[in-house]
Amino acid sequence: MTGRPWLAAYPEGVPATIDPEHYASLNELLEQSFVRYGDRPALENFGVSMTFAEFDTASRHLTAFLQSRDECQQGDRVAVMLPNLIQYPVVIAGLLRAGFTVVNVNPLYKARELEHQLRDSGARAIIVLENFASTVAEVLDDVPVELVIVSELGDHFPPLKRIATNFVIKHVKRLVRPWKIPNAVRYLDALRAGRELPYTEADVGPEDVAFLQYTGGTTGVAKGAMLTHRNIVSNVLQCVAWARPALDEGRERAATPLPLYHIFSLLANLFCFVELGGVNLLITNPRDLKSLITEFSRAPITYLTGVNTLFNALLHSPDFHRIDFSQLKVTMGGGMAVQRSVAEAWQRETGRPIVQGYGLTETSPIITANPLVGSTFNESVGVPLPSTEVSIRDDDGQPLGYDEVGEIFARGPQVMKGYWNDPQATADVMAEDGWLRTGDIGRMDESGFVYIEDRKKDVIIVSGFNVYPNELENVASMHEGVLEAAAVGFAHEDSGEAIRMFIVRKDPALTEKELMIFLRERLTGYKIPAEIIFRDELPKTNVGKVLRRALR
Repeated sequence: MTGRPWLAAYPEGVPATIDPEHYASLNELLEQSFVRYGDRPALENFGVSMTFAEFDTASRHLTAFLQSRDECQQGDRVAVMLPNLIQYPVVIAGLLRAGFTVVNVNPLYKARELEHQLRDSGARAIIVLENFASTVAEVLDDVPVELVIVSELGDHFPPLKRIATNFVIKHVKRLVRPWKIPNAVRYLDALRAGRELPYTEADVGPEDVAFLQYTGGTTGVAKGAMLTHRNIVSNVLQCVAWARPALDEGRERAATPLPLYHIFSLLANLFCFVELGGVNLLITNPRDLKSLITEFSRAPITYLTGVNTLFNALLHSPDFHRIDFSQLKVTMGGGMAVQRSVAEAWQRETGRPIVQGYGLTETSPIITANPLVGSTFNESVGVPLPSTEVSIRDDDGQPLGYDEVGEIFARGPQVMKGYWNDPQATADVMAEDGWLRTGDIGRMDESGFVYIEDRKKDVIIVSGFNVYPNELENVASMHEGVLEAAAVGFAHEDSGEAIRMFIVRKDPALTEKELMIFLRERLTGYKIPAEIIFRDELPKTNVGKVLRRALR
């Protein structure tokens, strides 16, 4: 395999390279878009919209408030525990403009999961939706967090709608559990205070860490991938260059159902459409299909990102016909493999193919994508983006030929700085010449298209989210009735993969129901096994390592 055969597959107008120094930081990208697009709508959620100018102002107020506080200083980590609401982009921009490193947190995390991430990152502050404040309160004594800012779901709604929405959330739907956090600051109070405070743009450079994005990497231990301003800027420029043949600046309406705390949605929707001057339609709860379809039906969308699970659910919804797809230009699938049957049904119903891409947290995240114009669904994940190289290598790290199967290596300006406080883990995946070992197995054809064949790691991908068997086994083993545990994935029609857990009981009376209750108290929903199977013993190597392959 020689040269860069994939360049011949580039659509007309897509450059072979981008300039990673085009913006010195994400802050510069944000500021230029705020000026360039001004009164154009930037964000939309539950029928409420915010212009780029309003986005600019709100994030400045938050920056000013944070800079006035003693609890955290420029360069500190600040956790964000928010779903897809207008608050999320405002908070992200405010934190970046203050010079903080953002630590994205899944709002559905249980206390144990949240505590690990806050302790490991050393986060000094957290901004959380009130629905999840009780989880923060539970761990606050054991983590370095000193400042807590609490938002309510309707905080960016007009006054009457805000009051009504927050009342229903608390007192009718009862979605807010009781919580008590001394000296917690209300989000709207922070913005009001920031209006009267001086605002100073932080001096941030390309090598400063913008996001500490947690991932399991090539092991089951959650690690923070250090994504610099240069990393994210590069991937934005790569993706926007890739999208320009299909999308028009300032005219697109992007639907954002995937959570923004997930790196795919954060990059491919939020930052790319800030750069393109498009509208981000933020979907707070994509599992509520009726509400999701109502949001989609407010006005035609032109761009949609999703995972196979979402596309399949939409296709099987009786209200699917309510969505106007006449303006749809791009449907991008990522996070997990898109099934051919789903892709073909989607094209029949919408008239547009699902275009697959590939990446990982460590690459900010996108490495490859299929062309957004002139494509039909294929089994590949596309070709390397501008300024990106992909190499297929054997176990000794030597390049292989076309259509030979090996580990996928990637190199480009979007590759992370390394893992937070973990030089050994960084050395395990990053070579001195800048190549990243992805841990994924694939091949490349003569035209430069990449195909994913398998994974070296034992990661189970449930609806696009990585689930690490080591974590599940450790949690299950905490139950006094469990002697041994092993978790593996199996193919599942709805979620791509599901989890099957094998248990050797210490207590013969232990039941599946009892263990499920135990796991649900300690694990996020997508990590819960679909099946639990009790066995007398687990297959092992001669040194005692459980053979997950045999269990599969």
